[in-house]
Amino acid sequence: MDFRGFALSDGRQLSEERTFVGESGSGHKLVLGTALGPDGKTPGPSPMELLLIGTGGCSAYDVVHILEKGREAVEDCVVELDADRAETEPRVFTRIHMHFVVKGRSLSPDKVKRAIDLSIEKYCSASAMLAKTATITHDFEVIDTTTK
Repeated sequence: MDFRGFALSDGRQLSEERTFVGESGSGHKLVLGTALGPDGKTPGPSPMELLLIGTGGCSAYDVVHILEKGREAVEDCVVELDADRAETEPRVFTRIHMHFVVKGRSLSPDKVKRAIDLSIEKYCSASAMLAKTATITHDFEVIDTTTK
């Protein structure tokens, strides 16, 4: 996987706002920032927020893929994440809880559970890395859209 690294965005000096733009080998750019702007918001997610976003996306992708391969009529998968970090540097994640909300027509809760377990325990590289420092737990709910 190619990665081009990070550069200060908009030519600002390093001593100014901590705003960076990363570019992947596939040409996608992402703004990262921790400095608060005049509106009280950051210009992008922090690097640690991005780790959680990536983990949620990794698992959601796996779950949808596994369910589709099993011919389940999955329509949506949302992963809500809650996490704690260590109090001292390097402030790694110590606890991550993943709550999956899976929508579809007549989904089998057993198949949804199996897909989530496979993702977290076998396929998702992001959760495998974070599990080195964090206890990862998960639960799920299935929303049946058959009657909607």
